[in-house]
Amino acid sequence: MDPFKKSIEIRWQDCDANGHVRHSAYYDFGAHARIRFFTENQFSPSQMSTLGIGPIIFKEECTFLKEIKMEETIQINVLKGDFSADGSKWVLHHEIFNQKGQKAAHISLSGAWLDLQKRKLTIPPKKIAEMIHLLPKGEYFTFQKNA
Repeated sequence: MDPFKKSIEIRWQDCDANGHVRHSAYYDFGAHARIRFFTENQFSPSQMSTLGIGPIIFKEECTFLKEIKMEETIQINVLKGDFSADGSKWVLHHEIFNQKGQKAAHISLSGAWLDLQKRKLTIPPKKIAEMIHLLPKGEYFTFQKNA
């Protein structure tokens, strides 16, 4: 499977006083790409709610590499990282590319699935684990490796 890709046009509210994308907007872009990935693979937020599960995040980290400005169109991909065999715990990576196709940021996050009734970690439906396993493998960003 190819990486899941989502394009987003940068809006005024995504930017800070310096005229470029504010740091917290990058996390919003990653979240949007993840939810679109799940939705386009038959697991929209409402479908997850019906199943009584939801994704939770333990840690999320973004490395900023290139400036992105208002009215640019960026592309975000979704890649898998480490993943438990039953799909209950996972790592995902997002690469964000600017309009010139240059890598502008890298997000890595770890999470799990929450049973919305019991409020405890749970194992997701097998189909969710299978669809994430099909994503290409991503890696944590390091300056030494990617400089």
